[in-house]
Formats: sequence, C-alpha cells, structure tokens
Amino acid sequence: MTLTPEIRWIDTPEALDAACNEVAQAEVIALDTEFFREKTFHPVPALIQFSAGGPAWLVDPQAVDCTEAFRRLLAGGALKLLHASSEDLEVLAHWAGVSVAPLVDTQVAQALLGEDPAMGYQRLVEHWTGETLPKDETRSDWLQRPLSEAQCLYAALDVVFLLKVWEHQRDALDRYGRREWLEADCRELMAQALRSDEADGQWYRRHRQLWRLAPRQIEAYRLLTTWREGEARRRNLPRGWLVNDRVLYGVAERMPENRYQLAEVEEIKPSLIKRDGDTLLALVKRARQCDDAELPPSLPSPMGADYKRRMKVLKRVVNEFAERLGLAPEVLMRRRDLEALIAADLAGEPLPLPEGWRGECLAVPLRQALEEEVAQ
Repeated sequence: MTLTPEIRWIDTPEALDAACNEVAQAEVIALDTEFFREKTFHPVPALIQFSAGGPAWLVDPQAVDCTEAFRRLLAGGALKLLHASSEDLEVLAHWAGVSVAPLVDTQVAQALLGEDPAMGYQRLVEHWTGETLPKDETRSDWLQRPLSEAQCLYAALDVVFLLKVWEHQRDALDRYGRREWLEADCRELMAQALRSDEADGQWYRRHRQLWRLAPRQIEAYRLLTTWREGEARRRNLPRGWLVNDRVLYGVAERMPENRYQLAEVEEIKPSLIKRDGDTLLALVKRARQCDDAELPPSLPSPMGADYKRRMKVLKRVVNEFAERLGLAPEVLMRRRDLEALIAADLAGEPLPLPEGWRGECLAVPLRQALEEEVAQ
C-alpha cells in the first residue's frame, strides 16, 4: 500500500455530506479521531478521519458541525473500524450525538489472536503489512490551523491502513473460530460507551485500597466519587482539577463532621473547602445516616491467607486456559473480576462468574476451583 494516500479536507457541511454520499454503499469504514482534553472533562474534537478504501477524508470539527448524513453513517449498517476505540467513541458521541455501530476494535481483535492485548496502531500495521508508519506527529497540536502536510499524512494513514489490517485479522479470526468472540466484545464496548451515568456510580470500585475502609466509609467514598464525576462533566473540568481520588478517599476515611475536620484531610485545598465543602460534608453525613442494610459490604483484605489461596487457584485456572487458547491471561479475565469472585466467595454470596464466550471457557472450572479450595 502507498504511504501517500489521496487526502481530502472537509470544512463545510456540504463537503461532509458529499463525502458521506460517496461512501454510503461501503460495507466497511475506517474511523479515527484526534482530540485535546488537558483542560476539559469532555474531549475537544480536533480532527475526524474516515476512509472506505478510497480517499482519506479529514473533517475539521472546529469549522463544521456534524451533519445528519454523517450521523447516519456512524449509526448505519456499514461496519466501523477503530483502533483502541474507547476515547474515539467518546469524541464521536460528544461531537455527533450518536453511538457508533456496528463496531470492530482492531486492538481487541488482535488480543483475541493471541498477540499483545494493548498493541499500538503502528506496530499493528507493521505486523500485518510490513509497512513502517511515521511517528513524528503523535503529540502534535491538532487544534492548530492550518495543519501541516506531515500532520495530514499522519492522520490519513491512521485510517487507510486500518482496512487492510482488518482483512488479515478477519481471516485469522475465522480460522480460529473467534469472530463471534470479537463481535461480543465489541458490543460490550459499545454498551460501555453509553453508560456514563452508571459508570459514575461505579468509579469508587477502581480504588486499590478500598478494602481498608469500613462499609460506611466505602459508602461515603462512593457518594463522593459519584458526585465528583457528575460535577466534572457538568463543569467540563478534568476530574483532578475539581478534586482527585486521593483527597476523596481521605475524606471518606476521616468522615469529617465540620469544615475544621475537613481541612485536616491531607492535600485538600482551601479553595475546594470554600467552594464545595458544604457539599462534601453533606455527602459524608448522608453516608453516616445510611441504614446498615443499604451499606455496601466490607471487602476482604488481599493480605489474608484465605484471599491469597483463592487468588492463587483462580489465577492458575485462568493461566491454564489462556495458555491453551494462546491468549494473554488478562484477555480472559481481569484482576478486578478475580477479586470480585473472591470477595463474593468469602462473603458466601452468589459468584459473579464470567458470561458469554468467557463463561463457556471459565465459569465451570472457576467454580470448581473455589469449591475444591474451600473443601481443603
């Protein structure tokens, strides 16, 4: 393939609609975005790229709003290819107001072929085509205008090779019988992109030291992080600019009752206390007054002997199946999912076993491994 594709710049609604009309009958469309988000919660779209095997179209979202024709393209029947799609899906949802579907994430596809589960685009292209793409514009200022020729070429190559990569991946997935696995994983990616409000309420689970907190403190931390996520989105500020996880964890740990106690939390800024102190205290009070039956469960210590034994046997099951399938263990099951299994087992609660193709591989052996560990 050529490293000098035809590039067409789009900065008017008419040009965008004309491009959409040209690719309207395509079965597969490659997509990518460039964006900026250092000072905002929502990504600021700087460039939208797409190709269906002909020219590479570069859309300037600073100059043109999304049109109905492009929305239909994003949500229509053609398969959309993206690589490491999570942030691109966020950019497109914010700019276009629609979800991208149907979707194939070529990074996910590569992981299901037994390769590096986080393989970058340039390595992916080299792996399947032998071509070495330029890397000089990786950290460019994509909001500058006009873009340089090097920037436009870099952006165009991000989509033109994606189509060729997918041809190879599709054939390999079919040989392994794993195309349905990819389709299921990509449907889950699309579903996750729609769960912003639900994700706010689950943010607290990311903290690695949550097991150190009592249930009432966990509830306080849950309320605090849920509030922070919603406020960061509403104010369009990076979450760390509003208040970071470390400070909120400190608030939940201390459970302050007034501003004097709140000020004793390590690293908390006076400006935060002045602006949002009453809100933080109200959330802590709400957790303090919550009925015991509504509190989240306490979490087991990962330092405990029972916990360590269970983690060891579960990891052995996952590793054995991963080796058998030629996959990285984390593709089969993430550590946080193993931790959730152990917590449920130690609490005598129903096990959150994997579902779908992962469940077909792992659900029975994981359950058996836990039962045998308990029996011993």
